Amino acid sequence: MLRWRLIGAAAIIIPVVTLCWLDFSWNFGRPGIWLLPLAVAIAIAASEEVLWLLRAKQLRPAGWACHVGTLLVLGTAGLSIWWPLDASAFSEDPSKWILFALAAGMVVSLISEMRRYEKPGWAIVHVGLTIFTIAYIGGLMSFVIRLRLVHSELPDGNAWGMIALLSMIVATKTSDAGAYFTGRLFGRTKLAPNLSPGKTVEGAIGGLVAAVFGAWVVFAVVAPQLTTSEPPAFWRLCLYAVCVAIAGMIGDLAESLFKRDMESKDSSTWLIGLGGVLDVLDSMLLAAPMALFFWEIGLVGPQ
Repeated sequence: MLRWRLIGAAAIIIPVVTLCWLDFSWNFGRPGIWLLPLAVAIAIAASEEVLWLLRAKQLRPAGWACHVGTLLVLGTAGLSIWWPLDASAFSEDPSKWILFALAAGMVVSLISEMRRYEKPGWAIVHVGLTIFTIAYIGGLMSFVIRLRLVHSELPDGNAWGMIALLSMIVATKTSDAGAYFTGRLFGRTKLAPNLSPGKTVEGAIGGLVAAVFGAWVVFAVVAPQLTTSEPPAFWRLCLYAVCVAIAGMIGDLAESLFKRDMESKDSSTWLIGLGGVLDVLDSMLLAAPMALFFWEIGLVGPQ
């Protein structure tokens, strides 16, 4: 099992690192130009997995509405990346435009149920599940895109956006790995036995320590190669890493809740040794908003 996990992880890490390098070095003045298509593809795959989980319980929201709504939100979050004209008005306050996109997704979900309505009993359920899918995948993934664009107004904004994105991913995934291995070696106390019996309190503590180490590597080792600014104070780095890791753990348990409720072990079998796209993405969906919050209030970032 561990061998296949490592193989699956390597199969993901290598292309993602390559795309990050391209997005930093060859972005044609538009940071995110390489990573936005990847984010869209991941979001569509994750949305399809949510639909697959729901269909297992005979819940059938309109798939096309879920995908259209998700694309609207992600396209709006990354508007300054792909829009060929001046997007400075959007960059000043992107959050309101993302809210408009979420509202548009809600309208799409309503129209989809109006078109196929035949008898009472399921319309509100399907509308609710469609909006949930758009918000859960599209809404939360939009924070990942906004991390890549954080401080884009600065001369070295390309570097800071990449550092912000990498710090979230590395802190979250080193936390996942640290929790997994610490739990296997020292785990005794169950963290959430009804949702994820394999997770332990000891593993979670190990995950937090690993997250701090991962964040330190990004800020103290990688960041100086990309920008001349000083890394954040160690206490800020620790607070950032711990909060991002905790948010990631909640995201992981949230997906476990959904899978338990749908009586499914994995979101799909698309990724060898890892399950589905959502099984890899789950922790980052809640870690990204937490990370962006810290960057926006200035606790980490340019000093």
